[in-house]
Amino acid sequence: MTTSRATRRIAAGAAVAALLAATAACGGGNGRNRDKDSNDADGAGFNAALTKVLNPSTEKGGTLKFISTQDADFWDPQRGYYGFMWDFARFYTRQLVTYAPKPGKEGMEIVPDMATGKAKVSPDGKTYTYTLRDDLYYEDGSKITTQDIKYGIERTFATDVVNGGPPYLMQILDNGQKYPGPYKDKDPKKLGLKSIETPDEKTIIFKLPKANYDFEGILALPTSTPVPPSKDKGSKYTLRPFSSGPYKFQSYDPGKELILERNDKWKKSSDPIRAALPDKVQVTFTTNANDADAKLMAGDYHLNLTQRGVQTSARAKILRDASHKANTDDPLTGFIRYAVMPNTVKPFDDVHCRKAVLYAADKNSLLAARGGKFGGDIGMNMLPPSVPGHDPQSDPYELRKDGGKPQLEKAKDELKQCGKPNGFSTKLAVRQNEPAEIASAEAIQDALGKVGIKVDIDKFDGAQGNAVIGSPNNVKKQGYGLIVYGWGADFQSGAGFLQPLVDSRFTLEAGNNNYGMVDDKQIDELFDKAIAEPDPAKAAETYKALNQRLSDLAVYLPFVYDKSLNYRSPELTNVYASDGFNGKYDFVSLGVKGGGK
Repeated sequence: MTTSRATRRIAAGAAVAALLAATAACGGGNGRNRDKDSNDADGAGFNAALTKVLNPSTEKGGTLKFISTQDADFWDPQRGYYGFMWDFARFYTRQLVTYAPKPGKEGMEIVPDMATGKAKVSPDGKTYTYTLRDDLYYEDGSKITTQDIKYGIERTFATDVVNGGPPYLMQILDNGQKYPGPYKDKDPKKLGLKSIETPDEKTIIFKLPKANYDFEGILALPTSTPVPPSKDKGSKYTLRPFSSGPYKFQSYDPGKELILERNDKWKKSSDPIRAALPDKVQVTFTTNANDADAKLMAGDYHLNLTQRGVQTSARAKILRDASHKANTDDPLTGFIRYAVMPNTVKPFDDVHCRKAVLYAADKNSLLAARGGKFGGDIGMNMLPPSVPGHDPQSDPYELRKDGGKPQLEKAKDELKQCGKPNGFSTKLAVRQNEPAEIASAEAIQDALGKVGIKVDIDKFDGAQGNAVIGSPNNVKKQGYGLIVYGWGADFQSGAGFLQPLVDSRFTLEAGNNNYGMVDDKQIDELFDKAIAEPDPAKAAETYKALNQRLSDLAVYLPFVYDKSLNYRSPELTNVYASDGFNGKYDFVSLGVKGGGK
């Protein structure tokens, strides 16, 4: 008897709830409980949006206003890899299936979007068949076809042109063909990928080489967005994606402003997901995070686009003022904030030099850099509490020992074992757009200096991460021995979190996310075993073993299981945080009170 992805996902949701409860029992906290001084007036209240929809409304009109210190890496749905981009992309893209527009763990459910229903899966778990709904149109009124969905997926294979996005479909669907992507495709229709069949405009069939019980979750990612070949501009498509959703690009000035307007060809009758309440959606980009917080709390904007939490000064103001606090949520997001040590950069090719960093780091100061208890919990291993397979007892380097204090003697001993008893010098790369990450980098710099490891910090624009840290050649050339970053699950399984980070087959020359350059046969084999396992509990046990193997390699310093204290404007309607988006607000349902008048 086969187990569908829907069944596996629901079971995984139950497993996540159990894991969160276990973590709370161990003192980790889950960020879901309502605060003792919650204020429920007018539906508001601290952490209120974690479990329910605040200010429910069907009122249309107005402009939904976001502010952000960072532009997306790409707005091209096949290339974007920031979580906030995936959330925002629901305004102008559609997929066969997507996440349910519901709060909390209910938002993890995969539901039909452009498809009439969930996949019809063959008994062997290798064939997925979908049928499209009626009344699916692009912004110019042309019909959306299954051939366009296939073409959109085929774009991800053209890694010399369309790079940066998640590589799952390319890994799963190539099946030995070594498909070069549509730009080099010799098929007259540029639809030569054999593992996807489109017998007509409304039917699409995926032929997998082996069972993959994550597949439907992967199809919910923006990489499965339809793209009409005539509108594809290759690497420039990111500047003006062609809309299949309720909004289309009105204007985009990179790093300054993005405005979406209504797509009048979109049919609500074909879309059970998107509320499409505002008339416009506006994003203003700024370089000053404190100024962004101040303008948000002053009512000039409704939400911060990135959802990475307010800065220190705004946090202090919020926690002193009950009325401000009532408009905030502090979920455990499902992200891990970490430092990774590329083993291609000396001396981190030696495991003992990497272990020296793990022991020397001051985890308590790293937590403080993220905002203390409102910024998260000290991390222990590289699977967060929200992902099945997380082990709340696994702390192999005693990262939580003595409240996260550094273990200097152990660090010095590891330095001796790697032949660097007096320490060494290295460079650390960090996004300049993220003050908390910069503070984390400085905390690492200070802690490692106490054992003789001199760290120079190199800041880069997060929107350029694909070229800076996503290029293994550049990382090696620049000598980035440490990279500070954050990561959340692409979908809720161990593969959805860890595979882009540590599976050697996911290492790319451009758009790489395996920054540590992990190349371990045992890890790769454990991924294959877990992905082919229909029982989520058995798959979780395999991911638990995989995570332990990863800890043995000492490539990652997971310093915080992330929380984000986010401010939401009281003018917003239909506000809720979704576990489908790692605890962040689901943008697609939002509206503005009074039409923003």
